[in-house]
Amino acid sequence: MRVKYLLLTFCVLLVYEDISAIDNVNIISNVLSDERFTLLKEGIPTPILFDEDDDVGVLDAIKNLRGDFMRVCGDSSQVLNVPSGKQIIIIGSYDSRYVSKLVKSGKLDISTLVGKTEQYIITTVLAPLPGVDEALLITGSDKRGVVYGIYELSEQIGVSPWYDWADAPVEPQTNLSLERGTYTAGEPAVRYRGIFLNDEAPCLTGWVKNTYGTNYGDHRFYARVFELILRLRGNLLWPAMWNWSFYGDDVKNSEIANRMGVIIGTSHHEPMARNHQEWARNRNKYGVWDYESNQQTIDKFFREGIERVKDTEDLITIGMRGDGDVAMGGDEGDTDIDQRNINLLRKIVANQRAIIEDVTGSSANKRTQVWAIYKEVQRYYDKGLRVPDDVIMLLCDDNWGNVRYLPSISDDLQHPGGYGMYYHIDYVGAPRNSKWLNCTQIQHMWEQLQLSYDYGVEKLWILNVGDLKPMEYPITFFLDMAWNPKRFTAENLLDHTRLFCARLFGEEFSNEAARILNMQCKYAGRCTPELLDRDTYNLESGEWKQVVDEYRILESDALRQYVSLPLVARDAYKQLILFPVQAMANLYEMYYSQAMNHSLYREGRIEANEWAERVKQAFARDSVLCHDYNCIMSGGKWNGMMKQKHIGYTSWNDQFPFDKLPEIYYVDLSKKCGGCVFTYIDGVISIESGHFYAADNTPKATWQEIPYLGRTLSGVSLMPYTEDPLGASLRYRMTLPDGLDKVQIHVVLKSTLAFHDKGGHEFSIGFLGGKSTICNINKDLNEDSKNIYSVFYPTVARRIIECVVLIEVPNNPIEGNIYELVVSPKDPGIVFEKFVIDLGSYCKTYLYMDESPWHYE
Repeated sequence: MRVKYLLLTFCVLLVYEDISAIDNVNIISNVLSDERFTLLKEGIPTPILFDEDDDVGVLDAIKNLRGDFMRVCGDSSQVLNVPSGKQIIIIGSYDSRYVSKLVKSGKLDISTLVGKTEQYIITTVLAPLPGVDEALLITGSDKRGVVYGIYELSEQIGVSPWYDWADAPVEPQTNLSLERGTYTAGEPAVRYRGIFLNDEAPCLTGWVKNTYGTNYGDHRFYARVFELILRLRGNLLWPAMWNWSFYGDDVKNSEIANRMGVIIGTSHHEPMARNHQEWARNRNKYGVWDYESNQQTIDKFFREGIERVKDTEDLITIGMRGDGDVAMGGDEGDTDIDQRNINLLRKIVANQRAIIEDVTGSSANKRTQVWAIYKEVQRYYDKGLRVPDDVIMLLCDDNWGNVRYLPSISDDLQHPGGYGMYYHIDYVGAPRNSKWLNCTQIQHMWEQLQLSYDYGVEKLWILNVGDLKPMEYPITFFLDMAWNPKRFTAENLLDHTRLFCARLFGEEFSNEAARILNMQCKYAGRCTPELLDRDTYNLESGEWKQVVDEYRILESDALRQYVSLPLVARDAYKQLILFPVQAMANLYEMYYSQAMNHSLYREGRIEANEWAERVKQAFARDSVLCHDYNCIMSGGKWNGMMKQKHIGYTSWNDQFPFDKLPEIYYVDLSKKCGGCVFTYIDGVISIESGHFYAADNTPKATWQEIPYLGRTLSGVSLMPYTEDPLGASLRYRMTLPDGLDKVQIHVVLKSTLAFHDKGGHEFSIGFLGGKSTICNINKDLNEDSKNIYSVFYPTVARRIIECVVLIEVPNNPIEGNIYELVVSPKDPGIVFEKFVIDLGSYCKTYLYMDESPWHYE
């Protein structure tokens, strides 16, 4: 069912050459028919014919397609040496051996590809070559067009772009067929579309070390990233740059990128195809990163970068910032310093373009360049700094997903180089970092990106994704939108989430998975994990409890769906949905518990200790969840990817090495057995039995609290039961309003049977200085015929006894309006659970209401 549904949704993206759109048409089915083209029959894929001398990037993608058939049916497609067979798949560039023959013979019209960029066609051709009855042909306007067409077929047969990076399951198939026709996704709306690996320590670096044994990303690592980008129809990567050097660490990194067809760029502070680490590791050799004082060395450094990439498609970042993603220097906003830096940057750009011309042997405007208007550079731009017309002007968001600046229509017309957008879903900086989890609502991303596109920002879109995982979904949406921004509207936006989930988990699970994923992003986007603390939400108004309860419900929903999924889908679901939900729900639980702990501690209430323990439990669970992600999930495949610190920030650049237990307080346990004074609220005082003011023991028996006993907090009883209880008492202090002469008290006890005295067990209760009343708790709690159905069964089944007694209030309080209630057992084995003092407003509840406010005296 998953394949059929996938193909139905895929068709929305495809168009016939002669029909505007295909909508609600199944182009691939698991039903074989003479009216359809066969891709897979009885577990055997249709053979593939291609030119062995085609572009190596195309050949790599064909190899991966054969591997995808292996994932689907357990067998890779046979490779044909010569054209032969009833039905075959022909793949190649438009000028490759077999495709060019089809063009020359008039059996293939590629006029729709002429002058196009990165466009493919997938079409069926009758009698394409001698010895072949029919072929499914994939070609493109250029290398990446062909590659995209190949990977489109891979996704059609059920292999997600995230089969590797998110362990997306592949549903086994025996038969697959395709509806005859011609299909294309058209051209991309944005010319350069890609991701930026950033902030790679400790997660990405740790995972790479555990996976490849290297301290940096080598060509094996980057080949997997390149494949993902191409499967998502991206074409650009800014490689990791904090501790790694893409160009310097492994010469094959660049070679593999060029081979596969991924364009490499460098970040906003890495000009001229040089990595920051290439300078940072050699400061003793190079000197200071200061163009005014060290121009000759820096120009040589720039030249070496251009020489290294002159025969590639790599984008060249121009301009300059300070040493290591900082401003060039001077007081921020100082007019004189700004003007000095502006003048210096004009010189730097002119010299950089001269180097580009000298090394490439052609005009600088023939090589694509990018100028990033990031942070302080925006201020220089506002003060008039400009670059030549052919340079892409890369605009930026505010690091939190809000676009800072957009060109006016007149500016757009006056800048032929076009505009780009540098967008963040991961960030290191003020006020605090945002790195641990995906906190991006695609609704927000869509709103800002369609705004950017409407204002002419369509040349380059680059997304800061941090360590890549766990940003799988916003990466997918970003690159889908970069291909065709106008495909998405406010009305159909949620369809994207649902279709994404359908591809990974199946149609039957898609609606609920999409709802949970959207709610998780909404809840996490309210306050990112690193910004969350005990003061984020209001405790007194109930807001804290409300948001914690929302996460508790969402976690239960996610866990319920997780256990209902097929086993093969659970690792992907955990990565994309369950872990983020559980991790955030637990974090909310921890900070809510901390807020409760601090509040109760200020009141001197013993419950503060319980909430302190909850903080510790949640803190410990956080590490357990992360350990499961790193070491258990997917068989430990992602070991190291979930080691980002996220608990303990007070500022973005705090230098704490590991997550820190939030500050908690404990009430002195020596006060646990006494000192509580209660206050009435809404005409009621509700007291847990363990919260007494004082407890009087006998020489041989002491009062013991039995944790969790009963319906609410605990039970209190005099032990051992073999000793005489006479002389023992529990005393409870409370504030009462003026004018009371009597109150009704509900005493809640454990349903103890009359084991000691068949006439029933008794206790006395009364206010100090007033009359006491004797209460018998269980004289009728037996199996006599008159009692068994009316008293015995109802009582023991509910496990409590309730004694209601009217007590005199004496006219001699302890002090002020404080009175002391004295409760004394006459028989052993009596267990007290709760006391409710009704001042005239008590409404019966099963749990006898929440406990009333109290403090220590």
